[in-house]
Amino acid sequence: MAGRIREESISEVREKARIDEVVSSYVTLRNAGGGSQKGLCPFHDEKSPSFQVTPSRGFYFCFGCQKGGDVINFLMEVEALSFAESVERLADKFGVQLKREEGDERVDRPKGPQRSKLLEAHRVAQEFYAEQLLTPEARVARQFLSDRGFDQAAAETFGVGFAPRGGEDLFRHLRARGFSEEELVVGGLVARGRSPYDRFRGRLLWPIREASGETIGFGARRIFDDDRIDAKYLNTSETPIYKKSHVLYGLDLARKEIARTTQAVVVEGYTDVMACHLAGVGTAVATCGTAFGDDHAKVLRRFLHDHEEFRGEVIFTFDGDAAGQKAALRAFQGDQNFVSQTYVAVEPDGLDPCDLRLQKGDEAVRELVAKRTPLYRFVLSNIVSKYDLDRADGRIDALREGARLVSSVRDRSKVDAFARELAQMIGVDPDQARGEVQRAAKRPADLPGQRRQPVRSAAAEAPAAPPRRRLPDLRDPRFGLERETLKLVVQHPMAIGRTTSEVGPEDFTHPTYRGVWAVVAAQGGPAAGSGDTGWAARLRDAATEPDVSSAISALAVEPLLTAKDPDAAYVALHVNRLLELTALRRIAEVKSRLQRTNPVEHPTEYNKMFGELAALEQHRRALRDRIIGAA
Repeated sequence: MAGRIREESISEVREKARIDEVVSSYVTLRNAGGGSQKGLCPFHDEKSPSFQVTPSRGFYFCFGCQKGGDVINFLMEVEALSFAESVERLADKFGVQLKREEGDERVDRPKGPQRSKLLEAHRVAQEFYAEQLLTPEARVARQFLSDRGFDQAAAETFGVGFAPRGGEDLFRHLRARGFSEEELVVGGLVARGRSPYDRFRGRLLWPIREASGETIGFGARRIFDDDRIDAKYLNTSETPIYKKSHVLYGLDLARKEIARTTQAVVVEGYTDVMACHLAGVGTAVATCGTAFGDDHAKVLRRFLHDHEEFRGEVIFTFDGDAAGQKAALRAFQGDQNFVSQTYVAVEPDGLDPCDLRLQKGDEAVRELVAKRTPLYRFVLSNIVSKYDLDRADGRIDALREGARLVSSVRDRSKVDAFARELAQMIGVDPDQARGEVQRAAKRPADLPGQRRQPVRSAAAEAPAAPPRRRLPDLRDPRFGLERETLKLVVQHPMAIGRTTSEVGPEDFTHPTYRGVWAVVAAQGGPAAGSGDTGWAARLRDAATEPDVSSAISALAVEPLLTAKDPDAAYVALHVNRLLELTALRRIAEVKSRLQRTNPVEHPTEYNKMFGELAALEQHRRALRDRIIGAA
């Protein structure tokens, strides 16, 4: 068995794996100044971007959830991989030949098939299916595509393939390529009956890919009348690499255009995505056999760069029938997931984008998206249209149902505008609509999908745990000098070098910053980091306390207060100001002790403190002279 990965290989991976390139597969990043980039955090839901990446130092940090680290740590967090798996995956991507310790069999691997093997099996399977689409047996599959306006070039662009009807064709092909039966079953490519058999047989297939482009599953459509499975579509089941609630079909092709235009178009099927892209709507994506939910919204927001300072738009396409209206209502209930404006695009004749392209051409698809309607207006219009507004009771019923919907909106800033729009649609006074919305808000049990929460008695409540002592905010201005000095230590150890020879733990009043300095000192001090591209990572790995590790990640990515690279004067200014603050604190302490000491009763002690005070004052004046010289 292969041994542990050698440290020099890990260092090479850190050096060659560009963190901005890796993170951009999951998050849209924009320049934030000072050589840093910002985006929405992939680890928690947020409205404003607090996730920062600094490529020059190979570090990321989220100032919201406090997660941070290097490129290896990012991949571990975002993909739930072990350390070894993350290193191996980055090594494959960036062309690093890993070296391992001889005779050491302790390998950091979870049980079961490795993610890299499952991804490789899917890659080979996708190539196999694409080749099968060109065979005589796949004539019906090719005809299906042709009837919907897709030629061979389109099939190649989207990786469309065909699963032979034999039942074991893919299984035999993958086994011949060295994959184990367990890997194929766990990955969802093969099922077990009396013997292993192909999960997909006699169907047209679309590869489902991550945003990075790696195939993780398949969507398979029924094309033969004698197919023993009646379901029109058969999708990969949940596997270690495929979670349908976290995947959007077409995102690998659409993500750059989504980031560029800050627009996303959500359609209902694989052929609709193909039709939109071929018609010039390159921002189209679709869910994979499930309704659009909160997790899909989180994925999409990261690529939209969806936040208050940079609003985009999300456009849903629905059929005009009852099912489409139900889907629109469901999307409206999740509208608060987005900061971006939400719209709906419905073709008057009820055509989906694929049929619309076939019947009316590419321009009609582009026009469908361009003529979108605000989602809230579409949903409210559907509710109001069910009632006879010429009758007083019809208007009252329409107002009550519409008010229940408006009151369910979590973003309270939108409620008043929706209430006014509802009043205008029905033809009632806006104040009457607002009053009905307020009354509806007081009846939470009446809202769809909500249940009244049981009231717990005081006796049933568990005794509250004693409050934990909270440390001061690391960004409190009181600790500004400590933070800036440590940023220099972490980011520019060569520049700060031996200037910190006088600095010690007592110069840091915040416990976390004192912990960071302790890690630096244990690693040999700032001078030990000169010329070490992995210095920040080395410090973070050496930290044993989570708050210290998190602080190091933050210090590694946060820009300095100077817009240019720090020079000797900048370094001297901050280090000496930090030392001066310590001197002032010590002077205050000695003065306090002097005031409490009687010189007659304790003359020796008094004279010793007086001499200490004089020395401290002299030291402070010397530091002040250095500060003036640096400034």
